Amino acid sequence: MPTPHRSLSDPRELNALAHPVRMAIVEILSLDGPLTATELAERLDETPANCSWHLRKLAQHGFVVEAEGGKGRQRPWRVPGLGFRWDEEHTSPSLEERRAAQALSDVVMGRAIDRLRESQQRAPEDSDEWRAARGNVEMVAWLTADELKEMNEAINTVLDRHVERLTDPAQRPAGARLCEFVAWGVPAYFPGVGPS
Repeated sequence: MPTPHRSLSDPRELNALAHPVRMAIVEILSLDGPLTATELAERLDETPANCSWHLRKLAQHGFVVEAEGGKGRQRPWRVPGLGFRWDEEHTSPSLEERRAAQALSDVVMGRAIDRLRESQQRAPEDSDEWRAARGNVEMVAWLTADELKEMNEAINTVLDRHVERLTDPAQRPAGARLCEFVAWGVPAYFPGVGPS
């Protein structure tokens, strides 16, 4: 089983991952790897040469490694670990680190929003059961810093509940589908509304 949550802080690592094609490669390999550059190209509507180039860039920073079997263009690639953590606000002391972390966050959130839109477009094709299971939540609340931290930790605990199913297909119940949750708990800035 891959080691979860690699912590990123080096701007070179953050910048290497902050590219839509590279992020897509890491996502697909995390969910359905190992795959060759040709197989990735078919899924991503890219050329095998382009996927191969991005795989080499990812490999330079240890985001992907060669899997066993195959040679040359037929060599498969895999991810050595599952997931990343980076902090664009607190642990990045330099401007370069903050900018690189923000660029990666922008790519990750942009991809998540794109998948949300696609899911919304495809919702009419789903069964009544799956349409009823869907949910969107947006809220604001007056919290202290400690309460915000506590809520974020509680949300993370809930989201980690079934993480083993990502790497162990035997853990997946019949009828399970890949589902995505995106959550953030941050101070909100509304015009004219300041701290209490």
